[in-house]
Amino acid sequence: MAKAIMLQGTMSNVGKSFLTAALCRIFRQDGHSPAPFKSQNMALNSFITADGLEMGRAQAMQAQAAGIEPSSLMNPVLLKPTTDVGSQVIVNGEVWGNLEAKDYFARKTELIPAILSAYESLGKRHDLLVIEGAGSPVELNLKRDDIVNMGLAKRVKSPVLLVGDIDRGGVFAQLLGTLDLLDPEERALVKGLVVNNFRGDVRLFSDGIRILEERGGVPVLGVVPHLRVDIEDEDSLSEKLDAKGNSGLIDIAVTVRYVTRYEELGTPDLIILPGTKSTISDLRWLRISGLETAILRLKSTPIFGICGGFQMLGERICDPDGTEGGGEIRGMGLLPGETVFTPDKRRAQVAGTLPEIAEGFWKCLSCAEFEGYEVHMGRTPGGILHVQGNAAGSYVHGIFDTASVSGALVRALYARKGIAWDGTATDRSAYREQQFDLLAEGVRKSLDMDEIYRIIEEGV
Repeated sequence: MAKAIMLQGTMSNVGKSFLTAALCRIFRQDGHSPAPFKSQNMALNSFITADGLEMGRAQAMQAQAAGIEPSSLMNPVLLKPTTDVGSQVIVNGEVWGNLEAKDYFARKTELIPAILSAYESLGKRHDLLVIEGAGSPVELNLKRDDIVNMGLAKRVKSPVLLVGDIDRGGVFAQLLGTLDLLDPEERALVKGLVVNNFRGDVRLFSDGIRILEERGGVPVLGVVPHLRVDIEDEDSLSEKLDAKGNSGLIDIAVTVRYVTRYEELGTPDLIILPGTKSTISDLRWLRISGLETAILRLKSTPIFGICGGFQMLGERICDPDGTEGGGEIRGMGLLPGETVFTPDKRRAQVAGTLPEIAEGFWKCLSCAEFEGYEVHMGRTPGGILHVQGNAAGSYVHGIFDTASVSGALVRALYARKGIAWDGTATDRSAYREQQFDLLAEGVRKSLDMDEIYRIIEEGV
């Protein structure tokens, strides 16, 4: 059975996912066969494995850092929010049901066998598992029947590293407060502290390290600086979505940059409507907010819809079986065709060549090579790419990742503004590998890896 190390955080978004990816890459560089594991994740978007199963995108990213094929075993329980109080529950890559939060918490212990089975199966394939917790391990109202933080650490007998984010402020309260709220049995599992996301001269934090160790009784295994790496965040927490204004020569407006008023849309060079788990209700919001009207007024601006965003661009969306809440709604009318939701979900990795496009802006994508994956419950007649005028749409997540597609798109956007582009497009997978190495290099320099290996070997 594989040995393990677990990263838990003082709160959400302290960098656990990145540090897990960094350790996966470091362990791989050191000759091990690591794999990530997160028993329960919550994310709007999922990744589709080669065998057509769903898992969290963060764990897929971590698997790529480890140099292995993503597997649903790495994330046996995935919660995909459908409303403010409910989620679609994915277990072992398959839909388990749609539950409100109160019902999920009442039933989540039913998932423990599936979680432990996935963990054991993964442990037979690899020699080192890097486990990621979720949120904080000391949410006192949620600790009962925990399956993702200390509850899991105790079940699989994994030592724990506790991570705090100094950039968010209050790192002493974060780390010492968390230690203080842990039960004695839980606290004994914490073998080291990690201060993450430090800006400035790390040497100036030497007194901080001493205070943490004296008051916490646990060694600080490193202070990780703010690392400038370009790796995908969890979709629900990404700071990249906060941008409001134009920041470059080419302005691409994506609705998830939290544009909440039509006045904020401006006059972008390209509009992207991304996927959504609540297509009908989100289209209603787009309509009520005035953004639909603002988009439709930009008649000459190219627009691309992905998955749910693609469905919105059509003529009508119907949900006769209540798959996403039921009802029907008129679409934006920029693409022909009607989408009908059915209970069965399409899940598949896809690759190939886009069709030839006769005219219009999207002619730039003619015969470009693409790859990605589909995960959707709606069915829309037509092929892999739908085009009418300046509007285009596809069910393929990751369609812009290949150099063939992204290069063609950038060249067309530059040409549309009368600017010559003489750059080269980088394949996203090759670029991602470079970023993983940069992340691993920065983390390796900051952490006491010898002590971490000793903790792993000693176990609990």
